[in-house]
Amino acid sequence: MKLLRVGTAGSERPALLDAEGILRDLSGVVPDIDGALLADDAALGRVRAAAESGELPVLDADGLRVGPPLARIGKIVCIGLNYHDHARETGAEPPAEPVIFFKAADTVVGPDDTVLVPRGSLKTDWEVELAVVIGRTARYLESHDEALARVAGYAVAHDVSEREFQIERGGTWDKGKNCETFNPLGPWLVTADEVSDPQDLLLKLWVNGELKQGGTTAEQIFSVAEVVRYVSQFMTLYPGDVINTGTPAGVALGQPEPKPYLRAGDVVELEIGGLGRQRQEFKPA
Repeated sequence: MKLLRVGTAGSERPALLDAEGILRDLSGVVPDIDGALLADDAALGRVRAAAESGELPVLDADGLRVGPPLARIGKIVCIGLNYHDHARETGAEPPAEPVIFFKAADTVVGPDDTVLVPRGSLKTDWEVELAVVIGRTARYLESHDEALARVAGYAVAHDVSEREFQIERGGTWDKGKNCETFNPLGPWLVTADEVSDPQDLLLKLWVNGELKQGGTTAEQIFSVAEVVRYVSQFMTLYPGDVINTGTPAGVALGQPEPKPYLRAGDVVELEIGGLGRQRQEFKPA
């Protein structure tokens, strides 16, 4: 299923994109799309049955804002330097273990919402990423099969980053990762049963119409299953948590000088095969 949330920011309603590409209202079936829903087999069964019935009310998509596909996100765990080609372009050694950092849940916005260039920023960068949405509690997992069984679905994430704040201002990466609007998510939460192999997904990103990133999750250093298993050794993952699994080559940081960092007025578009497409205009904070 392709689950999404539509409406003005803070007042989104749950919806579903059916097999014919028709937007349908789920608000009469479930109150929202969140961790509680993803952990409730009976509720998901009602959603699936309603979708298959073809009787859900149709929504007019014209002019209707698409919000983040997941409400009340618990935490966003991010994996750094997780693509072989991205490590090469930045001159970094592939890590021996996954590099973990966090983004606050309040960085999440809709897939087509405005992204704000922070005040004083000179090095705002783009990163298309596969987001993994957790649907079952995960702690101390032992196998990849156990890990994938905890995944409710997948989504497109844009891990916007400010490289000066991240790398040159001391401390950890958090200052360059948690600026407001720095995690567009969606348009859909695609349930795991529709993604036969999370290591066979194409990722692309354009800046002002120019292709900058074109990669595949086959290039991941640590697979989705390994990332979920590994993270569960250090923290408990709960339904509604999100893992951003890293970005392929092509970011501004990896380009020759002068590096083409983002400025107000730029437009970024990104997509992952089968998971949908985003478009953001960048404006000053």
